[in-house]
Amino acid sequence: MSISAQNPDISGDRQSGQDVRTHNVMACQAISNIVKTSLGPVGLDKMMVDDIGDVTITNDGATILRMLEVEHPAAKVLVELAELQDREVGDGTTSVVIVAAELLKRANDLVRNKIHPTSIISGYRLAMRESCKYIEEKLVTKVEKLGKVPLINCAKTSMSSKLISGDSDFFANLVVEAVLSVKMTNQRGEIKYPIKGINILKAHGQSARDSYLLNGYALNTGRAAQGMPLRVSPAKIACLDFNLQKTKMQLGVQVVVNDPRELEKIRQREADMTKERIEKLLKAGANVILTTKGIDDMALKYFVEAGAIAVRRVRKEDMRHVAKATGATLVTTFADMEGEETFDPAHLGSADEVVEERIADDDVILIKGTKTSSAVSLILRGANDYMLDEMERALHDSLCIVKRTLESNTVVAGGGAVESALSVYLEHLATTLGSREQLAIAEFADALLIIPKVLAVNAAKDATELVAKLRAYHHTAQTKADKKHYSSMGLDLVNGTIRNNLEAGVIEPAMSKVKIIQFATEAAITILRIDDMIKLVKDESQGEE
Repeated sequence: MSISAQNPDISGDRQSGQDVRTHNVMACQAISNIVKTSLGPVGLDKMMVDDIGDVTITNDGATILRMLEVEHPAAKVLVELAELQDREVGDGTTSVVIVAAELLKRANDLVRNKIHPTSIISGYRLAMRESCKYIEEKLVTKVEKLGKVPLINCAKTSMSSKLISGDSDFFANLVVEAVLSVKMTNQRGEIKYPIKGINILKAHGQSARDSYLLNGYALNTGRAAQGMPLRVSPAKIACLDFNLQKTKMQLGVQVVVNDPRELEKIRQREADMTKERIEKLLKAGANVILTTKGIDDMALKYFVEAGAIAVRRVRKEDMRHVAKATGATLVTTFADMEGEETFDPAHLGSADEVVEERIADDDVILIKGTKTSSAVSLILRGANDYMLDEMERALHDSLCIVKRTLESNTVVAGGGAVESALSVYLEHLATTLGSREQLAIAEFADALLIIPKVLAVNAAKDATELVAKLRAYHHTAQTKADKKHYSSMGLDLVNGTIRNNLEAGVIEPAMSKVKIIQFATEAAITILRIDDMIKLVKDESQGEE
């Protein structure tokens, strides 16, 4: 009898205590093992085939995890963690997952040794705060008035693990130029670099080195009719979000006609309404018309006669960027307050010129010299789709990294330098604490070493020896005052030695590292707090009713 009182009748499975933790930790380890081998400059790529047979070949942690349809609830936390890192920083998605999984594994061992999860959590929190403080005080290097060299090095570091690492010099220059050309100052006087203003177009053919930067926003569609001019300058751009077709009655509106002669008039009026709209557009001075919907042949005729360029079926996303860059307003309807149809010339955006060019086999409309913010397009060339997609992901990561570096102005050495320094520092810190958190902080310190270890293992080098050497350097840097410069010692994975990564140009924005530690700790804590899992079974009887 007593048994049933303890277990209330739940229609589902219930796991509690150590079982759940072990399960969760194993699920997270599995996720981390998937992306582990893709970390670092010598990381390998993953090939994912989805249910309809589309192939994606990628090295980007967030992409890999997004494509795995993860069922396990705790593992989902890690997938969301990678996406969060992708949104916030843009790079470092793989490291976040690996660190989080390692923290969990260590925490689980501590719980098995009869240490309460609450102590571990508070220890982890303390370690996280201390690490971030230590990075910001001791490890960062200010890059004053950033010249191009540190930016290019950041971009190269971010690309080093991707497909294009062989041409990283070439691409790093492209990326830095692209980011610098979209520089703008917002209302509060802060300098921002909106990455969204950089349009990436992929075109087949030629080699990756034939990619180039185009000044102007490129739309991946041609003119709507051949009779239109190839270039218009100066351009007044109207951005529309409705059909320029023969006006049809709304659904469900019926017109009952008594006199058959009126039919012709109705048809005529339908055609005239569109004509009037187009005339209003042209009268306002528009000579480039972009619409997200269709324009039919009858309407195109008027544009051709007026010598304007009309483009139909423009992607909504592109439309928003064009509107932002040219200062145009997206117009969804011509109706005004009085019920008449008007078009206000203030809605037009302006650009120096709009031209149609051929890139590879596609016609592309270029909007050059936009009014408010400068827009640039990266045209990527490559052998096949897989390669182009992967190049786009790699460039997205480096664009984000360069942006973060420019906005935060601080960099740290890469190649496991920060992790090793933190590990040594936290271990020392743990021994000074007389509380329960001591063990948790020591484990946190050990867990951070997973990054240099995995880097070394992926490079087919002896991880144990390299990490030991690395820690020795960092210990010296922290104990001897004259050896401070050792704090930027990191791994050189090509030769399997230790070198000063700041001088070698392997650098990352400090913000990226801080976020990695914060996000990974938060995720580990979230999963660690769980001690009971109830999985409800679908109730069959309700479905039948």
